[in-house]
Amino acid sequence: MNSLEASIRNTASKGELNLLRKNEQVPAIIYGGKEENQKISLSKKQVQFLIDQENFLSKIITINIDGKQINVLPRDVNYDPITDNPIHIDFLRIVKGAKVIIEIPVKFINNEKSPGLKRGGVLNIVRRSVELKCPSETIPDELVVDLDGLEIGISIKISSIKLPENVNPTIQGRDFVIATVAAPTIFKEPEKPAEAESAEGAEGAEGAEAKPAEGDEKAADDKKGKEEPKKEEKASSDKK
Repeated sequence: MNSLEASIRNTASKGELNLLRKNEQVPAIIYGGKEENQKISLSKKQVQFLIDQENFLSKIITINIDGKQINVLPRDVNYDPITDNPIHIDFLRIVKGAKVIIEIPVKFINNEKSPGLKRGGVLNIVRRSVELKCPSETIPDELVVDLDGLEIGISIKISSIKLPENVNPTIQGRDFVIATVAAPTIFKEPEKPAEAESAEGAEGAEGAEAKPAEGDEKAADDKKGKEEPKKEEKASSDKK
């Protein structure tokens, strides 16, 4: 189980909170249960280390305050919009017997043992996490889906995942799909319609007909050059 060292904080203004953050501390609050809300501050370095791990918001964390241990569940993290550093965390106090609603990530194992995937099938993940209602003291870290032996066309539903005792999905009344092993998709360029090919051929022939041959074009220019002086000569004769 992960743990954090914390100190009681008595900040009452925005300036005091900013000073706390400037000193590499992250303000936080612990709420829930019958006890009063507790304001604490945490080491930014320790907090960042836990956040960088997977599933931070679904893991129970032990917070040590002056020798007293409190089990909590991270419920919300606020980040600085510019630096992306954590600037405040809300922790839910774990109370025995209480139930919480939480998103639990889904983990897929034994991909290499799936005949369907070996033959080019694709794992189509419908849900990467599932919302569960469970006792606060028995929150699973992850839901494991074993792909061993799965063929193309198989649908993996929530009923195929073994859940801990008293842990239930919040979606009730239907056996919803988590993932499927789908057939491979191969893109094939559509063939050009015969009409389009005929039209292109006709257009090419038309263009070739309209354009004079190189020799004909040259002969036409020579003829034009010979005729032009005669016209000029006639015009000169008429003027006289």
